[in-house]
Amino acid sequence: MTRMRYVVTGGTGFIGRRVVSRILHRSPEAEVWILVRRESLARFERLASRGEHAWGDRAKALVGDLTADDLGLSDDTIGELGFVDHVVHCAAIYDVTAAEDAQRAANVEGTRAVIALARRLGATLHHVSSIAVAGTHRGEYIEEDFDVAQDLPTPYHQTKFEAELLVRSEPGLRYRIYRPAVVVGDSRTGEMDKVDGPYYFFPILAKVAKLPSFTPVLLPDTGRSNIVPVDYVVDAIAELIHVPDRDGQTFHLTAPDSIGLRGIYRGISKAAGLPRLRGSLPRGAATPFLRATGRAKVLRNMAATQLGIPAEILDVVDLMPTFTADNTRQALQDSGITVPDFSSYAPRLWQYWAEHLDPDRARRDDPAGPLVGKHVIITGASSGIGRASSIAVAERGATVFALARNAEALDDLIAEIRAAGGEAHAFTCDVTDGTSVEHTVKDILGRFDHVDYLVNNAGRSIRRSISASTERLHDYERVMAVNYFGSVRMVLALLPHWRERRFGHVVNVSSAGVQANSPKYSAYIPSKAALDAFAEVVGTETLSDHITFTTIHMPLVKTPMIAPSRRLNPMPPITAEHAAAMVVRGLVEKPARIDTPIGTLADIGMYFTPKLSRRVLHQLYLGYPDSAAARGLDVAPASKRPSRRPKRPARAVAKVRMPRQVKRAVRLVPGVHW
Repeated sequence: MTRMRYVVTGGTGFIGRRVVSRILHRSPEAEVWILVRRESLARFERLASRGEHAWGDRAKALVGDLTADDLGLSDDTIGELGFVDHVVHCAAIYDVTAAEDAQRAANVEGTRAVIALARRLGATLHHVSSIAVAGTHRGEYIEEDFDVAQDLPTPYHQTKFEAELLVRSEPGLRYRIYRPAVVVGDSRTGEMDKVDGPYYFFPILAKVAKLPSFTPVLLPDTGRSNIVPVDYVVDAIAELIHVPDRDGQTFHLTAPDSIGLRGIYRGISKAAGLPRLRGSLPRGAATPFLRATGRAKVLRNMAATQLGIPAEILDVVDLMPTFTADNTRQALQDSGITVPDFSSYAPRLWQYWAEHLDPDRARRDDPAGPLVGKHVIITGASSGIGRASSIAVAERGATVFALARNAEALDDLIAEIRAAGGEAHAFTCDVTDGTSVEHTVKDILGRFDHVDYLVNNAGRSIRRSISASTERLHDYERVMAVNYFGSVRMVLALLPHWRERRFGHVVNVSSAGVQANSPKYSAYIPSKAALDAFAEVVGTETLSDHITFTTIHMPLVKTPMIAPSRRLNPMPPITAEHAAAMVVRGLVEKPARIDTPIGTLADIGMYFTPKLSRRVLHQLYLGYPDSAAARGLDVAPASKRPSRRPKRPARAVAKVRMPRQVKRAVRLVPGVHW
């Protein structure tokens, strides 16, 4: 048997890696060089050595870059390849939502460089194009068609058209062109690597599945697409590469019939638990929405984004071409390779999506409890609220990543959690140090794959009147460094990971003093107020990414942080365990805010009676002086005198109680909870 030699671009991608496996499986003598970027070598090594589908040493890395001049390959490297039979060009950007310059660099200029490589090697070029080249053509589009005066509505359509034009126009080039339809997951396993095509509508259907089974569902017969599973595309390409006397031909890798939203609904309805489809709306019912222009289009795009559908998808969701594949069927007639009916594999697509691609999958609660199995970072975990929260969260089945500067205290915490049967890991981290935060987050993600929640608890408090602070700007700087910039630094470090997972939740431990404008905390409270504003602003930007924030306006808590001034505050502190319960509530219920009665009253008072509120606060300022330390005095701790009086039971601290009707009324205000 003649040894065949191949160069494959995009060989570590979703389609490309399957093409490589199919080629190697088809011919025991085949050798494949795979164009790989240097940063993707680890991925190549995993594919080359994994399990029963390992490529083995017949697959070799060809280090280069599709977007670099000459693919980043030197003359010596190309010379070392020797004779090559086939160049299979799978690499491209297949994402309609990608930036135009990135698509042009990969799809057009990358193809130009691959053509030059195929010419130098004397190889046949197998170019994986797309049915997108048909653009807005209305009616039948056959395999011999190319430029039929169609419009190309997006950069993706335009760049795929231009890339195929380069292949067709190159003098003396031996080529074959393959135009896959919309590629979905494997028909046998459902495996898919990204959300594309019909998958964009799955989140909406998942919400429909929550409706009662008797709900009458009516859908327009719109959103028609030609859909094929990836295994058909790969099997067909691997076979068509080797069919003799087919150079210069184009092959449509398409299904016999297109399918609309109603067909997709029926295909997955049983697996997804959807209500029965009761009828259909006229085909044109969705046309005004899909073809909106001007301000209506802006509103349409906003609505689509809220539903998790990229606005670009709506511009191409109802294109009109139908595709024939007579040449492909004739070339494959003896291979037994055919397109399976969508309904036969649609349930597997849904099941795989629900388990691996559903953007809401991370938000699903475990039946054993809402925090069971979740990964939670808690900063400032060595003492006080952070320590109590770590214990409380671990008790509820979460894995805790405890961060603090005090390694010894962290070790004690981890030992206590593990002794109680929980799971926790310590990370020494200074949130004021960008390098420390970056290293810690990368370490956590590298070892534990993902993070679900962040509790920004690390904080610093200073109680000192402004009159004693005029030469202490550093007080304000160091408090902001921890309370504001430290928390922001943690969010920014995790944000790319959360956007990729489309899930994340932050609990910021703020202060009721932000609502009350407590005097003598002019360094501490503004730092917490800044964090409150950060969460409010960012939270409006990240809703579509399913990244949310809870701000806890925590009352005074009995922790080491308040020890220097605990007797100089007008309100009695709550316990760290009480505070931890509020943190747990923020993680489980995810309200925008958790407030306290006193904080809410302070807010109301400042809104309706600002002069009176300021007068009351000023009296508190006068009645509770600075501590000796805040005044710059060194006072030795007083020795305890033996008491001659018999001890009396301590009087319980009176709690502020409010009428039940008032509490109920306040709970109706969005985001305010006690």
